[in-house]
Amino acid sequence: MKERKVVVTGLGAVTPVGNNVETMWKNLIAGNSGINLVTRVHKEEYPAVVAAELKDFNPALYIDKKDARKMDPFTQYAVAASKMTIEDAKLTIDECNANRVGVWIGSGIGGMQTWEEQHKKLLEKGPRRVSPFFVPMMIPDMAAGQVSIQLGAKGINSCTATACASGASSIGDAFKAVERGDVDYIIAGGTEAPTSNMAFAGFSSAKALSLSTNQDPKTASRPFDKNRDGFVMGEGAGILIMETLETAVERGAKIYAEIVGYGSTGDAYHITAPAEHGEGAARAMSIALDDAGLHPSEVDYINAHGTSTKLNDKYETQAIKTVFKEHAYELAISSTKSMTGHLLGAAGGVESVIAIKSIDSSIIPPTINYETPDPDCDLDYVPNEARERNVSVVLSNSLGFGGHNVSLVFKKYKA
Repeated sequence: MKERKVVVTGLGAVTPVGNNVETMWKNLIAGNSGINLVTRVHKEEYPAVVAAELKDFNPALYIDKKDARKMDPFTQYAVAASKMTIEDAKLTIDECNANRVGVWIGSGIGGMQTWEEQHKKLLEKGPRRVSPFFVPMMIPDMAAGQVSIQLGAKGINSCTATACASGASSIGDAFKAVERGDVDYIIAGGTEAPTSNMAFAGFSSAKALSLSTNQDPKTASRPFDKNRDGFVMGEGAGILIMETLETAVERGAKIYAEIVGYGSTGDAYHITAPAEHGEGAARAMSIALDDAGLHPSEVDYINAHGTSTKLNDKYETQAIKTVFKEHAYELAISSTKSMTGHLLGAAGGVESVIAIKSIDSSIIPPTINYETPDPDCDLDYVPNEARERNVSVVLSNSLGFGGHNVSLVFKKYKA
């Protein structure tokens, strides 16, 4: 069967730098950070003191209050971003097309806040006081489930959990579902709400978080900078609507971009550390480019995974050199985690929205806090200021604990 062209017609996001796509984008290209002192945990008890939290998010704008109480924040974020996406795409879901509309939303850890609250009840008040909604609020697939219920989407309904690659994996898997004809439209991305005592404790124990002091929290995330010392935990959701080119043209939808490539590999190396020299990440990028039918020299911009950790940034740089060779030095590369923090399972969703906006607006967002060059990271990371540039092809990387490597390729649509 002939593969169908798949295009992106709607974008939605709630992030530490804005609770909608427009605000997020304005802040990113202005180089504004959403990172500050953490407020959701007692920072005095942890070595890390900064986080990238949502500000002024109001679930009541998108969800009935009774329904919202039965959702962990990670699900609330997904529902909000999905409703924004539907509105942006001007897509009506009704009895005529509901069976052809899918949902595929990933989360790395799901309802961490719910788990923590209910575990406290178990210890303090006994098992009878644990909420009957505990399990359906906690499990990672419930974001996709609730979006399906809220919007009436009855096609394939799924969730890919690949740690920090979850959002990108879900978009890639959803892309293939549309391409092969499982559905005609799909709502896809990632969501995460990890800012809790347990998550903060766990990542702190793993020595993954930045230990930058509170003198200037906004400088804590500094991808590819020599003085980087760990990632900053973030939260939010990024959601796309993908559909066939045929349906998009038929209904006169705005087409932001084509999605043309998806590569996914495993390191088979270590539970948290990336494979040496970025071997797995390089294979994911190569597979994605092959899937897209593109030569590496055709890529204009890479939205890097760029976590601000020592090994990730070094090995991702090496992986880019492996795949792109001399063209690696001509590429624009940036890590928007310098402003959003690391949204874990939501990162790939939000960064896909950012990649598509760079195509749509011909602007590449910067890597802020880039001050001291690292000899191991010697490429063009678009330091500190956004860059106006025609962007036709973007590759977005997401890498996760467990050795998950995912690359997505987006391309400017030409009628």
